Amino acid sequence: MLATLIEFVTNHYVLSGIFVVLVVLFALNELSRGGRSLSTRELTALVNSEQGIVLDVRAKKDFDAGHIVDALHMPYEKLAARISELDKHKAKTIIVVDAMGQHSGTVCRELQKAGYTAAKLSGGLASWRGDNLPVVK
Repeated sequence: MLATLIEFVTNHYVLSGIFVVLVVLFALNELSRGGRSLSTRELTALVNSEQGIVLDVRAKKDFDAGHIVDALHMPYEKLAARISELDKHKAKTIIVVDAMGQHSGTVCRELQKAGYTAAKLSGGLASWRGDNLPVVK
């Protein structure tokens, strides 16, 4: 199988090169569409300087089990209906947090379309807990 792939790549190096470039461009486009990713340190700095607000989009039971201090809660499924509740925070960066980063890019895109400045916590709450940072119930 590998020998066949190598033979194809050597015989069709132009097609293979174009394919690799397209895959890289696609990946870069998808990464940039979800807003910028923040580390736990960057999130903390933004919140402490009162330039950012944390928006937790996990399910209620997950939020109740532990969340970042002063985080707003708006489940992912209800974001479209409740987005206007964020209007009072329009001057701040809304930092989207989910469990592991799976929904935060989509939420950031929706927030940016609605005129908000949005970023996401890289790795979600799992990275927050991985850095041994506090959560409240």
